[in-house]
Amino acid sequence: MQIDNGSENRRTRFVNVGQDNTDELVLVGKALGSPMRIQILEFLQDKSANVSEIAQGLGIPRATADLHVSVLADAGFLEFETLPAKRGVQKVCTRSHDIVVLHVPKAPSTELLDSVTTDMPIGNFVDYDFRAVESGGTCGMVGENSPIGMFDDIASFHEPDRVNAQVIWFSAGHLEYRFPFRSQGDRIPRSLTLTAELCSEAEGYHLDWPSDIFVEVNDVELGLWTSPADFGGTRGRLTPDWWSRHNTQFGLVPTWTTDTEGTTINGEKISNVGIDELNLGQHSFVKVRLGVRPDAKNCGGMNLFGERFGNAAQGIVLKLEF
Repeated sequence: MQIDNGSENRRTRFVNVGQDNTDELVLVGKALGSPMRIQILEFLQDKSANVSEIAQGLGIPRATADLHVSVLADAGFLEFETLPAKRGVQKVCTRSHDIVVLHVPKAPSTELLDSVTTDMPIGNFVDYDFRAVESGGTCGMVGENSPIGMFDDIASFHEPDRVNAQVIWFSAGHLEYRFPFRSQGDRIPRSLTLTAELCSEAEGYHLDWPSDIFVEVNDVELGLWTSPADFGGTRGRLTPDWWSRHNTQFGLVPTWTTDTEGTTINGEKISNVGIDELNLGQHSFVKVRLGVRPDAKNCGGMNLFGERFGNAAQGIVLKLEF
């Protein structure tokens, strides 16, 4: 890479080993490792010369000058121009660069993590399916200080401000998220844990309103957790004062865990789905869906709380252990 530094036309050579230039760094190091080659570069600071003129000017044999010039040329320090001479032609050398910047290589990080935890803001969903809402159900979002869009309006889920959602609710359907997956060498995950603050969704709130909430990872259902209620009447620990007590206030925090033995919720086994069935590592992300199916036995909707609403200061937390 060359940069023109203005009227003096001084060019800077970058040897950036981070961009596969390790071989170039070796050549540059070799070229600068000889006092005689440094003298040749100094000799050509403000003029061009052929090899014989370089040899004569430095008082060295022509063959020695030719060898050093060849090394400098291989490293990119010299340019050549063929000009007429008394007998045939001559090859004239010109110094290519006045400043050399060497980027010393950094060894890639070899640190491997035993666990990776990602706390996903609830507004960072990448897709949703609220078809049941179109037939008369409910849905909506609020941020920390005000509603987002309009209630019971699916178009609101395309609002730019959705990323700041602190409560999302719907009567049936699902939200989809993508969590980053970074390889830990040859190791594969031995367990996956997912937590979120959740409850059912009723009009206002209802303390006896069961709802079967599912979690899918990479299109594999882990199992159902039945929320017992839509909790309200008592303000959530983090719920702001502007949000009416007559609305949903907080949820519970169930824990889905999948390992080699199967899947549990809050430590109780609910399915034989094992970690190998989730195909983790095939993509740069882990796809997670949370929701309530329209044909669920208890189709009581879902409320999902963010880190500044409800009782738990978190979004959707995914932990991978290796």
